Amino acid sequence: MIKVIIVEDIKTIREGLSALIDGTSGFNCLSSYDSCEKLLEEIPMKTPDVILLDIQLKGMSGIEGIKHIKEKLPDVNIIMLTVHEDNKNIFEAIMAGASGYLLKTTTPAQIIESIKDAHNGGSPMNPSIAKKVLEIMRSSVPKKNEDEDLELSEREKDILTRISNGMVYKKIADDLFISVHTVRYHIRNIYSKLQVNTHVSAISIARKKGLL
Repeated sequence: MIKVIIVEDIKTIREGLSALIDGTSGFNCLSSYDSCEKLLEEIPMKTPDVILLDIQLKGMSGIEGIKHIKEKLPDVNIIMLTVHEDNKNIFEAIMAGASGYLLKTTTPAQIIESIKDAHNGGSPMNPSIAKKVLEIMRSSVPKKNEDEDLELSEREKDILTRISNGMVYKKIADDLFISVHTVRYHIRNIYSKLQVNTHVSAISIARKKGLL
């Protein structure tokens, strides 16, 4: 059962997403909120696998909300579900720790598949958003000092290479005869070493440093 939380301030959209998730076998909508503040109040009592999060909300923005959510639930997968498709919002959401980025024009079936993808370690995005992410990656400059040496273990390089090839955590775990928990452990170490919060940023910096 994939447990989902929705943060969306438009009631009809929020209720529609909740009905979609609860009406799909293998999915459960734990709760839905109209603001990040309300979600953060109840996070200690909630353990979602995936959060669908809008950007433009009353009070705290979704992008700002990611940072606070990640402090409390570092392993949760957050998918932005928004009308915003500009580079600035995409970049800031990904750098803050979003696992995926979808537009509200995404079909119900695609939303369900994207939740499943994120839960399995993927980074779901609409094709137009994925193209923009590639453009951002090409033009981005690593935050790490260019003269500073970075090292990843062979296992970390192997796992990051597999992720860059589109493999999800479950497949990586099966191929390497380790648990998904161990895969996530290595990913956290990679993020820490490269000082990033997402697969996209980790792959980008690792390639620029010649680690992949």
